[in-house]
Amino acid sequence: MTGLTDASTLTDRVRHLIGAPGSCLGGRWVTDGDGELEVVDPATEEVIARVPTLGPAGVDEAVRAARKAFDEGPWPTMHPRERQAAINRFIDCLERHQEALVDLGVVEIGSPVTLSKGLHAAAPLAFFRWWADMALRGPNGAYQQGLGLHEVPVLSSSILFHEPVGVVAGIVAYNYPMMLKAFKVGGALASGCTTVMMPSPRTPLASVAFMRIAEEAELPPGVLNLVIGGADAGRALTESDGVDMVSFTGSVEVGRQVMVQAARGLKKVVLELGGKSPNILLPGADLEAAVLPSLLRFTRASGQGCGCTTRILVHRPELDRFLGLAREAMDRLVVGDPWDERTDIGPLIRGEHRARVEAYVERALAGGASIVAGDRAHGMERGYYLSPALVGDVANDAEICQEELFGPIGVVIPYDTVDEAVAIANATRFGLNASVWGPTDEAMRVARRIRSGTVALNGGGGERPDAPWSGYGESSIGAERGEAGFAEFFQVKHVQFPLR
Repeated sequence: MTGLTDASTLTDRVRHLIGAPGSCLGGRWVTDGDGELEVVDPATEEVIARVPTLGPAGVDEAVRAARKAFDEGPWPTMHPRERQAAINRFIDCLERHQEALVDLGVVEIGSPVTLSKGLHAAAPLAFFRWWADMALRGPNGAYQQGLGLHEVPVLSSSILFHEPVGVVAGIVAYNYPMMLKAFKVGGALASGCTTVMMPSPRTPLASVAFMRIAEEAELPPGVLNLVIGGADAGRALTESDGVDMVSFTGSVEVGRQVMVQAARGLKKVVLELGGKSPNILLPGADLEAAVLPSLLRFTRASGQGCGCTTRILVHRPELDRFLGLAREAMDRLVVGDPWDERTDIGPLIRGEHRARVEAYVERALAGGASIVAGDRAHGMERGYYLSPALVGDVANDAEICQEELFGPIGVVIPYDTVDEAVAIANATRFGLNASVWGPTDEAMRVARRIRSGTVALNGGGGERPDAPWSGYGESSIGAERGEAGFAEFFQVKHVQFPLR
């Protein structure tokens, strides 16, 4: 029977917010379906919900609802101030349910509660506030821009109109479901697009909660739609003739499939995919200041983040000192119950995913690598826990240095010269995120040489809604958030007229 179970980790706040889980098509909730998926608490291995799934027919209904809401309005034709007011209503409702969203991040994803407070509750709010401002401003400061006079071959003038691209299919990964919806749905709402959301089957409850909050905010029917389903539903969504743009976050392998499926209709595609990001400790870097943040950058969220800087590059003369500090710092990291505020690292999302990460490590060890820090027993009797570890004695071309593991495992690679460090950093098919520690001027010079969409110097400054998130190589196509990400939701129309 579908619905929330009697699992002890489901708080009353979560139960009240979610109600009967299901899909929402044009304002109509569907709480039965073609199939069913189980949602598991990764810390306890308990089934916390059984959620109905829909197939291509449900996708078709959702797309038709989004299409009608876009083609017949009123959402895309609203004055920007009206859309801003609607987004602000949604923000107010999100704010009222902050505690439930924190709880949901813990129980559905396994995020430590301290991380969930920021990553799954406060940070999405900050992004939506920025999108509300952008709804009023428009892309690059205006929804229409005059080009002025030009002789081509007669004297003429032009206006550029930025119009919403249409119906957006927003497909999100399991690791940061609220943040990813803030990127995709926030930009779609601000631009005047309508959306069909499809969550990962591993974490559908966050999307149900999101949809309940949108309903509470009284967004017009069809502006937001939710389909919970499997691969057949995903294919139907990306191939649908009613969809104008596909925005996907997930693995490279699935991203390739999405791109092929969307190509049938020559849809606009934005892909945010994987990473194998470098963290360079330059000669003269303050190791005491850099070591703990360097470890946290690949263990936060149990390493289940595309931007994790999992390759740590250390100047060879300082390698032993770095490893000594790393062992001390890693021994202080707490792996445990995500409800405990002392916990730094919670479980991975599923047992099969943990086995996949462990297999990468075992193959590396069989090939001559060694664990140089961490790998102590976590002491948890149940749950999909994996102790963090730093792997050494491995070359940059090894599998464990080139493939995204999505777990709390980093590698340490020594280098002799800064030029060599830059070459190692760039020797990857990815290019999403990077980190550099050292004297500011030199760190900036190195940052300019790294093929990476984002580079943090000496710890950086945290997430910025106004900054783009994109990358080189197989890390992305297009951009999310920031002005560049907002521009993805628009089609530019050039209107030209003669003046004589």
